[in-house]
Amino acid sequence: MQQYQRDTHASTGDLNASLGKGSEFEGKLAFEGKVRIDGTFTGEISTNDTLHIGEGAKVSAEISCGTVIVEGDVVGNIKATGAVELHRPAKVRGDITSPSLSIEKGVVFEGRSKMESIESSNVVNLRAASDSD
Repeated sequence: MQQYQRDTHASTGDLNASLGKGSEFEGKLAFEGKVRIDGTFTGEISTNDTLHIGEGAKVSAEISCGTVIVEGDVVGNIKATGAVELHRPAKVRGDITSPSLSIEKGVVFEGRSKMESIESSNVVNLRAASDSD
């Protein structure tokens, strides 16, 4: 079953770039489309699209993406406008802000999670409703 899940993730969408196993990169990464990291990355990552951090990857970065799928090690805060998915054997140390968060059994997550969308109109509507009472 695990192999099937990995194959599904690898084939979803068109992969625009990949940082393979054994490679190291330090700096700022900004991209469009899906990017997969299987190596070591240090710095900042930003996109409106999908970032996939593969099993065995080591990422130390501030991440701001549309969707983030994590199977490797991440140290740093993650902000997503769409969703964050943590799959075994992921280890995440940092805060996660996302409207949708899923954590698979066996994942290590040390940090705080805040579930909010970038458009916090729901909060405004609730406050407005309570003010009118």
